[in-house]
Amino acid sequence: MWAYEKGFYQIYPLGFCGAPFENDGKLEHRILKVIDWIPHLKKLGVGAVLFNPIFESDTHGYNTRDYKKIDVRLGTNDDFKKVSKALHKEGIKVVLDGVFNHVGRGFFGFEDVLQKKWDSSYKDWFHINFDGNDAYNDGLWYEGWEGNYDLVKLNLWNEDVVNYLLDAVTSWIKDYDIDGLRLDVAYCLEQNFIKRLRNHVLSQKEDFYLVGEMIGGDYHKVMGPELCHSATNYECYKGLYSSFNSLNMFEIVHSLLRQFGPENWCLYRGEHLLSFVDNHDVSRIASTLTNEKHLPLIYAMMFGMPGIPTVYYGSEWGAKAHKSEGDPALRASFDKPQWNELTDVIAKLYKAKGESKALQYGDMKQLVLQNKYCIIEREFEDDRVMIAVNADENSVHIDCNFRAGRARDMISGEEIDFGGGLELPGYTAYILRPF
Repeated sequence: MWAYEKGFYQIYPLGFCGAPFENDGKLEHRILKVIDWIPHLKKLGVGAVLFNPIFESDTHGYNTRDYKKIDVRLGTNDDFKKVSKALHKEGIKVVLDGVFNHVGRGFFGFEDVLQKKWDSSYKDWFHINFDGNDAYNDGLWYEGWEGNYDLVKLNLWNEDVVNYLLDAVTSWIKDYDIDGLRLDVAYCLEQNFIKRLRNHVLSQKEDFYLVGEMIGGDYHKVMGPELCHSATNYECYKGLYSSFNSLNMFEIVHSLLRQFGPENWCLYRGEHLLSFVDNHDVSRIASTLTNEKHLPLIYAMMFGMPGIPTVYYGSEWGAKAHKSEGDPALRASFDKPQWNELTDVIAKLYKAKGESKALQYGDMKQLVLQNKYCIIEREFEDDRVMIAVNADENSVHIDCNFRAGRARDMISGEEIDFGGGLELPGYTAYILRPF
């Protein structure tokens, strides 16, 4: 699967493009801004762009009005065709956000229900009680997603609903040549629907990729041979920043061993979860870490551990925003991309991911683990790498059976001699490839 061999880049288009929060109905060709950023993506080494919602919605993209129309605030369908074609021309895959659990109140089927009530042919598309009432005083009650009534829950047991959604996905593949989907709140979706979706997309494109959003619980609820290829790894997201902030690498290594360790009982051994240190729903990592010198280290750990590393736009140069400031702060628009020392490191990490079968497919085991530093090993066939991280300001000398005396650091390009033990400087991360 191509997705296992690449690093992703996440864009929240409405924020990235500086669109107004409310859908004002005014056509603006903002999505073409992505084309201006392609040289930046190429320089970084991005393998795929994950776009959050791009279809017509009431406000934030997740309250969809029309699954077959690009949001007017972003542009036209032809505009996104140009974006997708330009990305594909540079070898960059395109993954869209599939919001299939719920729609907005402006969705055509729900508007028909509000107008015609029980006479609407769409009344069974939703979970509705005509004997009740809702907060909008519509004269009916309906199920909203987790109590949010601007998000009208779809009835995914209704064959017409499923066929409508599958037809929309077919149009996305046909019109934009998309390569994959992120399933929003996949933990809410019926497994039967995910199975139907997987069979459908693979019949359209045999290497189509599906990743399901999971916040907690067993990721196998949405991931497996008949379900999604991947799930979002929120357990390790938390483990990563918490380990650095508390100077306790035991937390992240424990999670990694629990998920991917060498024992057969490990939960997700051989799986490829979507890895990240931040995204459009959480504080940017530069605002979460208490020590900014840990920024390159946490990215090295994220790219080095099993999974599909994903960088959120702007965070590659250390943009800041805290969840307490609200979603608009997390989903900011930047006039142009920036490049600094952190971006340099991340570009080298993208390159390492693309070049190393061990980083793409390797098993994982622990070589060294102390509170402030650790070394994990990844190995696949004849390729082997060791990810060494020292979160402390002081250098540390490590004696270990490295099974080699010399290696090249895939981040700095430096040759490292550890025949007499490894000297790991303070605030340093290596991805060591023995030779």
